[in-house]
Amino acid sequence: MMFLNVRTTGRISAALAATMMLLGVSACSGNASSTSDEVGSGATGQTTTTSGAEPTPFTAKPFDGDDAAFYVPPDPLPEGEPGELIRVMDLGEADGAATVKVMYHSRDGADRDRAVTGLVTYPTGTAPKDGWPVTATAPGTVGLAPRCGVSRQAKVAPDWGVEGVAVMTDYIGLGTEGGPLHPYFSKPSEGHSVIDGVRAARQLADAHAGNRWLSVGHSQGGHGALSAGELAADYAPELDLVATLALAPAAMFENVYGGIDPIVTGILTAMSLYGGAGEHPGIKLGDYVTDELAAASDVFTTGCLPEITDTLIPLSAGKQLFTHDPRDTEPAHQLLLANDVGEVKVDAPLFLVSGTADDRVVIDRVRDLYARLCETGQVTELLIVDDATHDSIIGETSEQTSAWLNARLDGDPPTDSCAESPTAP
Repeated sequence: MMFLNVRTTGRISAALAATMMLLGVSACSGNASSTSDEVGSGATGQTTTTSGAEPTPFTAKPFDGDDAAFYVPPDPLPEGEPGELIRVMDLGEADGAATVKVMYHSRDGADRDRAVTGLVTYPTGTAPKDGWPVTATAPGTVGLAPRCGVSRQAKVAPDWGVEGVAVMTDYIGLGTEGGPLHPYFSKPSEGHSVIDGVRAARQLADAHAGNRWLSVGHSQGGHGALSAGELAADYAPELDLVATLALAPAAMFENVYGGIDPIVTGILTAMSLYGGAGEHPGIKLGDYVTDELAAASDVFTTGCLPEITDTLIPLSAGKQLFTHDPRDTEPAHQLLLANDVGEVKVDAPLFLVSGTADDRVVIDRVRDLYARLCETGQVTELLIVDDATHDSIIGETSEQTSAWLNARLDGDPPTDSCAESPTAP
């Protein structure tokens, strides 16, 4: 049995109210679940690919039901290739861009066909000859239930300062009604949702989306963006991944650091355990959770992140979540390892960004991820911002990240911080 690597860089002295604030709306760090031989399938699910032919435009009429009905998939779900559109809802135009809600096919970690929802925003002006580049956003933590999907609240997909088509997935299990809970930190479910969102956008004739794309995310989304990047070559060879941007990404799942990290990672481990059990029936919740967590677990289906943190902070702070910690108990431990990121070298360069005052994805976690990436030979540019927090890092680095993404699209050679030093400052 492998035990946790516990780093006590500070005492856990935060009061529960302060911890709640630090978890915030898009908290991400902690542990994952994926497949293993012990639960019946491969670590990344069965690889699915689509040919390099240009996508067939989606010609069905726009969905004309109400917003709630949009998220209820057809029953039975029609057969479809990964990324194939199921329905589209027009959300209108503003500031030279049109936005639609989309529902499309994807594959989860058990290689099941799942309906996924998201947003696509695209310019209404004249597109370049080869189509617009696509910026695909993997969102941060919002919860596990369908009602928590980001497309239910957001009005547009973020473009990260890049002119072109923008896509933001809800992930498998979020947004769309009727299926298992979102398999939190599942590498294949997150990665496939992001990649298939790009495929879906390319079927929108008016979007004029090309095959070059960027994988971008913050927090849980940083893990999702890295997952998509690591899976893209095999899963979607018809697409050209140009670069990946990961801000404060969840990773290094076996490690627990100082400060409030034990409380945060305890909560997120519980989320990944309950979400992962719906994807992998070999995970039996009763083998891991306390009676207190079992009694509180309805919050995963009825609430979103604020309700989850309100409910679980006292249990996590009081060490009342687990009878056997999934981070060092099989088979959940193997699922955790299979879903971690940073151990696959990708041709596309990576921009890794974090702040020294981040309490949720602590800077030492990102430093350790950077060392892992350098060891694999991944071309990685590292940016650490003094005093930046988990919430402020996006705004504080927006000029640098936008410039970096556009430089990659322009073909400028990337900087490799690993060549200068494989150890983060």
